[in-house]
Amino acid sequence: MPTSSSASMPDITAQADTAPAKRFAFVIEDLYGGGAQKSLLYTADQLRQRGHAVKVFTLRERIEHRLPEGLDIEDLAVVTRFTKATSTVLTEKWQASRIARALEAWQPDVAISCSCDKITRHLDLPNLYFWVKSDVSAKFSEAKQRERAFDKVRRFYRGRRVIAVSQGVKENLERVVGLQAERIVPIYNPYEREPFVAMADEPAPLPDGEYFLCVAAIEPRKRHDRLLRAYAASGIRTPLAIMGKGKPEHEAEVRELITTLGLEDRVLWLGYHHNPYPFIRHAKALALTSDAEGLPRVLIEALLLHTPVLSVDCPSGPKEILTQELADFLVAPENEKGLADAIARMDQAPVTIEPRHYQQFLKDTVLPQFEAL
Repeated sequence: MPTSSSASMPDITAQADTAPAKRFAFVIEDLYGGGAQKSLLYTADQLRQRGHAVKVFTLRERIEHRLPEGLDIEDLAVVTRFTKATSTVLTEKWQASRIARALEAWQPDVAISCSCDKITRHLDLPNLYFWVKSDVSAKFSEAKQRERAFDKVRRFYRGRRVIAVSQGVKENLERVVGLQAERIVPIYNPYEREPFVAMADEPAPLPDGEYFLCVAAIEPRKRHDRLLRAYAASGIRTPLAIMGKGKPEHEAEVRELITTLGLEDRVLWLGYHHNPYPFIRHAKALALTSDAEGLPRVLIEALLLHTPVLSVDCPSGPKEILTQELADFLVAPENEKGLADAIARMDQAPVTIEPRHYQQFLKDTVLPQFEAL
C-alpha cells in the first residue's frame, strides 16, 4: 500500500470556502500514463489541502507520476496478469466487489471513477460519478466502430452520474451519443499557474529566435498534415517547431510531408521532452490542429504561461478555451486557408495573454464545483 506524503460552465462556486468537509474517494486503474492520472492526482490533493478527507484507490500498483506528499493512496491489487488474461463480466464483477468493500470501509460522500469504468460500472452506489475525459463522438470515422463505441458508452453510463471534462463533451454525450444519464455535470480540470511557471524556468535546449510550436503525439488524429499545409500556405518565415513522439511509420509520414512541402529549412523537429514548458513559454504561439480532443491541456497550459494559442474548432474543448479576443484564432477544422490566415495574423501581431483568459480553469474556480457534488 503506497502512501505518499464560450460555452459557459455552471456557476456553482458559492460554496467555495464555506463548504463542509467531505470524504472523497477516487478510483483509477493505476497512476501510470498521461493527463487523466495527472489531473486526478492534482484534483485529489487539492481537495485534501482544502480540508477534505481524500483517498485514492488504485487497482494495480503501477506508478509513474510523482505522488503528492500526504495524499492517501491504497492499491487494491485487483488488476493482475490473471484478470487481464481472463477478462470476463464475472471477473469484472469480482473486481468490483473488492472495490465495493474498500469503499464501504472508507464511507465516502462522493466516489469518482476514472479510466476503469469497465469494472466500476458494476458498482451500485448512489454517490458514484464516472469522470469522462474524452469525446468519444469524434474518435471514430468508420460507422460501425463509432456505433460500437457509442453503444459501450450508453451501456456503461445509462442512468448513472457523469462528470464531463468540458461542456462540449457533455453536449456530445447527450446529443450525439444519445446517452441518457441520471446527471451529467461539466467540470474542468483544475489548474494553478505557479508550478507551470517553475517548470518553464528550468534549463532547456530552446531553439534560437522566434518559433511557432506544436506539442502533440505524432499520430493521425493530431493532424500534423493539416498544420504543415496551413503553415506552408501562411508564407511566414518564423520557424515551426514540432514536439512529440509517435510510431516510426507516423513520424516518417510527417517528415515526408515536410520534405514534399519544401519546409526542411523552416520546420524544427524537437522530438519528445519530459518537460515541454520552457519550449511552450518561449514560443511565439502554440498551435493545435487535432481532429478530436476532450479538453486539450496543452492549450490551457500555454495560456497559463502567457503564450498565445491558435486552434481548430474540433470537438471538443478549444472553443471553451479560446474565448474573448482569442476566438479570432479559432478556425473550422476543414478551413486550412483560414488556419493559414490565423497563423499569419498571429505572426504579425501576437495576442497578449492575461489572467482573464484562463481564470475559468484555475483551482479556486473549479474545486468548489467538485465540493458541490
